[in-house]
Amino acid sequence: MVITATITRPIGGVHRQPPRTGSFGVTAPPALCDRGVVDDLRSVTPLLPSPVSELRDDRLSVAGVRVLLKRDDLIDPEISGNKWRKLKYNVVAAQRLGLDTLLTFGGAYSNHIRATAAVGRYGNFHTIGVIRGEEHLPLNPSLSYAVARGMQLTYLDRTAYRAKTSDAVINELHREFGEFYLLPEGGSNAEAVRGCAELAAELTQPFDLLFCAVGTGGTLAGVAAGLDGRQSVVGIPVLKGGAFLEGEVVELQTSAYGARSGTWRLECDYHFGGYAKRTAELDAFIEEFEKRHGLLLDWVYEAKMMYALFDLVRRGAFPAGTTIVALISGSGEVPEP
Repeated sequence: MVITATITRPIGGVHRQPPRTGSFGVTAPPALCDRGVVDDLRSVTPLLPSPVSELRDDRLSVAGVRVLLKRDDLIDPEISGNKWRKLKYNVVAAQRLGLDTLLTFGGAYSNHIRATAAVGRYGNFHTIGVIRGEEHLPLNPSLSYAVARGMQLTYLDRTAYRAKTSDAVINELHREFGEFYLLPEGGSNAEAVRGCAELAAELTQPFDLLFCAVGTGGTLAGVAAGLDGRQSVVGIPVLKGGAFLEGEVVELQTSAYGARSGTWRLECDYHFGGYAKRTAELDAFIEEFEKRHGLLLDWVYEAKMMYALFDLVRRGAFPAGTTIVALISGSGEVPEP
């Protein structure tokens, strides 16, 4: 079946800056990739390894469960968390191919869209964000930030967006925008998986489980592959009907490592209505968590993951003495451009 992509007129100009000297780590071995990225993104100093802190909460202590927060949200205000880990090897690949334009997909509240825009701003890339659905003005804070960072936005109707990986849609985008390095939705591909796998080496305290939010599966795929097999990962899909993501995660791990890797599972009952959907119950949890711990959780991703963790603790899913790492890979606040 031939699918015709309906692409609305983009807003915002193509971001162009004077070229910078230096490279984006193109020739650096993997161990030096962060240093290579920093050399080119001169005003970006990533906080790596990201901090780990214990979450002290009576709801956990009464169950005998210890929770450690892995604060990837503090890596960088604009290219935070799993986005730094997902994008860094993709940027290396783009420069090796001689491409100066990054094109990617996302919803109107996508952290990945924002992070890609920031990489473009600081790394001297043109960036194009293909947004699901119709244009709505004024732009929400997330998309406003992306435009302020130089990203050109265009929109795909929902039928075409579901077929965004098809030749018909990709060819239409090439006709519209020329050559580009294609970043998949959420930035999840083999390069992203390898970047996320490096997180495991930063976890020096003993633990039993790691919780992470799941949107496209790249973070889960990488982190699970990076662990040594004594720990397992619990992924919390933030979209409705997330069981299909098991196949997506396996496919991502296979693309990076040749086979399914690590011990992991999905808990699919904590989507709160679907992607970028929220309820009064979730909002109350976010408010209470911020009051207790001074941390505003991202309502699209991390709030659902943390709600699931606390709910499973309350239900007695983990024996006393269990230590859980909760990956905080995004912020509830849109950074200032």
